[in-house]
Amino acid sequence: MKLRLQSQNINDYLGEIPPAIVYNTPLIQKTIKEIESKASSPKERAKIAFEIARDQVHHSFDTNGDLITISGDQALEKKEGICFAKAHLLATLLRGMGIPTGFCYQRVLRKKTVDSGYALHGLNAVYLKETGWFRVDPRGNKPGIDSEFSPEVEKLAYPIRPELGEVDYPDVYTKPLNPVIKSMQESKDAHELFYKRPEEIPEDLRV
Repeated sequence: MKLRLQSQNINDYLGEIPPAIVYNTPLIQKTIKEIESKASSPKERAKIAFEIARDQVHHSFDTNGDLITISGDQALEKKEGICFAKAHLLATLLRGMGIPTGFCYQRVLRKKTVDSGYALHGLNAVYLKETGWFRVDPRGNKPGIDSEFSPEVEKLAYPIRPELGEVDYPDVYTKPLNPVIKSMQESKDAHELFYKRPEEIPEDLRV
């Protein structure tokens, strides 16, 4: 897929965006230092950060958890969050290491059938000098889902099925979508958030 950037200024993909992306916190800085001690290249560091977001934070819908985390710092501290929070964590870690990172979305079936309706799914796009922009999905693996850090060939969590009304948006946003953050802030728990997530990206917010 040819990705469509919201901004051509690479610096727009590096900044903090409270409340979701704040990297000058003790926990995030400690984690960044640990990553940097293990790897020297941006690609190696990005892979480690991806695996932290994918594997160390449990997906609330998989665990039937109640907790809603929004920021990357919260998700890492609580070890729990849905796809949006995990994407926020990955962006927080990467931007904190000077690696440009954006936000991407897909429209997927909520419960595997058209009758169940649709919901947005959040993932990331990352920029490395040697590869350019590519997408990764830190959603978290389980039987039937195998997402990997793969700059050359996308290995995302969900195969998108247009014939079922699913949509793979090519847009790479500089910040999380406001409707996504609003749904997270206004839901009382993760069970309510499951149904309150936006169903699609409104036309006026597409790049």
